[in-house]
Amino acid sequence: MTDDPVAGPSPEAENPPSADWPVDLAGRGVTESVVTTRGPNDRWNVAALGLSPPDAAPEAAPGTVTARTWGRTRTRRNFEARGGGYVQFWTNPVDFVEAACSVREEDDPVLERAAAWARVRVERLDSGTDDGTEWVDWALRPVESVVRSREVPTHNRARAAVVEATVAASRLGVPGFDDAALRERIAHYADVVDSCAGDRERAAWDRFEELVDWEADRAGGSAHAGDGRADE
Repeated sequence: MTDDPVAGPSPEAENPPSADWPVDLAGRGVTESVVTTRGPNDRWNVAALGLSPPDAAPEAAPGTVTARTWGRTRTRRNFEARGGGYVQFWTNPVDFVEAACSVREEDDPVLERAAAWARVRVERLDSGTDDGTEWVDWALRPVESVVRSREVPTHNRARAAVVEATVAASRLGVPGFDDAALRERIAHYADVVDSCAGDRERAAWDRFEELVDWEADRAGGSAHAGDGRADE
């Protein structure tokens, strides 16, 4: 270990590190990453962290990637105590599920199957409360990054929401499915797109709404949505 409270062992000494993000996050909407932060026990807490694209937060300096933590999570406490962590672009969905839904700690800061990582410094930008839950916005600035894979995957909830909306829409008017429940499900996906989408996901949702009048007669009308998935 170094004396740096953020740094951990250098996992890829043979790869020359960069001081930039390992992937361009502009225009991608909210990218779902995994972050490891060093706790008071010197182990690395693994958590999910949504990365907002550069310039999404007006209070941040131009070109700055930001993230929001909700409540007094380990990530927030470790950000406050250590000033940073490791943002990782994951390939294994199990890693993301465990990061989002469990308490996981590791001896090393970088997960074995991360396609790329960036050691970041964080700066508190803003804070507030929403429905009684405190949130904090952070500016994230990479100081070191390594790409392990030729292609670094990024995962955006909005893309999955668009896909799931087409599934729900294809079942509108199909016997055996509750149209009202399907429309409420699509409304939820619309909220996800509204908060997380990048340019491509917004274009896909706009096209979806051109093709599917899912809000018509929310009490129980019908909407044409094609038949490509009605038998799933």
